[in-house]
Amino acid sequence: MGNQMDKLSHLSYAEVPTMDPNGVDAEDGPRLGVSYIFSNDDDDLEDGCAIDGTAKDPNQEEKRYNQRDEVECAVYNRDECIYERSAQCANPEVYSPENLLNKCKPGDLVEFVATAQFPHWAVYVGDFQVVHLHRAEVKNSFLTDASQGRRCRIVNDLYRLKALGPDMVVQNAMEQVGLKDRGLSWRNSECFAAWCRFGKREFKTGGEIRIGKQPYRLKIVLSDKQSHVLEFQSLEDVIMEKRRNDHLGRTAVVQELATHFSSSSSVEEIQK
Repeated sequence: MGNQMDKLSHLSYAEVPTMDPNGVDAEDGPRLGVSYIFSNDDDDLEDGCAIDGTAKDPNQEEKRYNQRDEVECAVYNRDECIYERSAQCANPEVYSPENLLNKCKPGDLVEFVATAQFPHWAVYVGDFQVVHLHRAEVKNSFLTDASQGRRCRIVNDLYRLKALGPDMVVQNAMEQVGLKDRGLSWRNSECFAAWCRFGKREFKTGGEIRIGKQPYRLKIVLSDKQSHVLEFQSLEDVIMEKRRNDHLGRTAVVQELATHFSSSSSVEEIQK
């Protein structure tokens, strides 16, 4: 069965399966999210490539990061909120790599961000260095090198989970340095860094069985009064979808959802 499945990545909301095979949900409840069984995200992109995999124009200036275009969202495991990024929460301030070094402590989670790129996560281990999963290998790098020109911030509080002690977080990270390819147990840099800090198997590939009901929900905030919810069978799948949205940006995600809702309404009109 495995060799019959296509790779699922970078899908639009029009392609996300719904309860109804015609593409329209009969109820207003949450829609089923994609299962990213064989898909990676930032590790699919070679250095020097644009988000669509094509070569970047060397003369094109790197886009700055616009925090106002961040996607506000929350992740729930059943009724418990385990992750939140919203205007109501204090969003971590973004710094240059050089300035962030003065604020980092061993065991901190660091997120590198740039417009139209997947966020890249790392664990600060001290001595100006981080451990991170990059291009299918766990590496120990200087924070300034790992940034690759992106701005960065400390994101210890995005996940509402109990963190391990700093020494254990650093130990978890350092023990994985050198792992690569098939020896890896994480789909992307965020799953790896979060596993190091929280120690939960749910961040690992295959850490949860994808059967039965979807216990995870991704709530995407569109406005003060409107949101969109997708359901998933594993935390790993939620993170993949959340990161896809991060890489698109709020403006593109809102437009994508508006297009989907417009298409669904058209189908409903035809069926009447």
